[in-house]
Amino acid sequence: MTATRQVRPDASSRTTLDKAAHENFPVAPFFLPAAWRDDLMAIYGYARLVDDIGDGDLAPGGADARHLGAEGETDRLALLDAFEADLYRVFDSVPAHPLLRALQPTVRRHALPPEPFLGLIAANRQDQLVRRYQTYDDLVAYCELSANPVGRLVLGVTGTTTPERVRHSDAVSTALQIVEHLQDVAEDLARDRIYLPAEDMKRFHVTEEDLARPTAGASVRALIAYEAERARRLLDEGAPLVGSVHGRLRLLLAGFVGGGHAQLDAIAAAGHDVLPGPPRATKPRLLCRTGAVLRSARREG
Repeated sequence: MTATRQVRPDASSRTTLDKAAHENFPVAPFFLPAAWRDDLMAIYGYARLVDDIGDGDLAPGGADARHLGAEGETDRLALLDAFEADLYRVFDSVPAHPLLRALQPTVRRHALPPEPFLGLIAANRQDQLVRRYQTYDDLVAYCELSANPVGRLVLGVTGTTTPERVRHSDAVSTALQIVEHLQDVAEDLARDRIYLPAEDMKRFHVTEEDLARPTAGASVRALIAYEAERARRLLDEGAPLVGSVHGRLRLLLAGFVGGGHAQLDAIAAAGHDVLPGPPRATKPRLLCRTGAVLRSARREG
């Protein structure tokens, strides 16, 4: 197997990593060991780049496509195929894209399997083909590809993977994905995507025209409140994950669970009107909710 050297990110890769660092939730906070931070940033940089390909948001100039041997290619499915081919090289040779070369030491150090990385690509392929979800179960199945792999990779990097932790991590990851969908209803609709289950829209008498308005009417607010409560239940279902670990990892996972609750609080504080723009939690609210999760974990432990 070819030895892996440290790879310096190029300009387009640095842009991707900067975007990953400004997600809803801190992806590699300062209090983690430096090695964990580097590994988590490599993973989140990968996830961010896959999303950028799927959303058509690659950096201008075609650098990413050029790295993948697909210069000038604009078809998203073709670019995802090229990216997947380069991902396989992470596991058996040397990838061409700088972000994948930077990911290779993390994969080798922790013996990470390809499946979670492939799941994120599959989710973005699905985004090109499926723009509406009929049922909540359909949406959860999508989250199994788009969100749950990241939580599983965090467990892999920190050496804490067990079947029970994976189950709890999946609940938290799916909840956080649903929270993001609720915040981004207007943005997603602008991309011709709706992540609110069609059966629920019908139940609450919400049409796509309702979602396109500048502010939400009573029916849309009721629908958002209903989906938000589902996300809260998932966060509570996954919360035992926090108490199952110790030290700085406990603080990181409490931040994910508490952050999800804080973002849902922000949605509620906006009267569940997410159409003018994404409601965002304040830092004090994030800290308050994270502290509550930590106290609960100590009591249950």
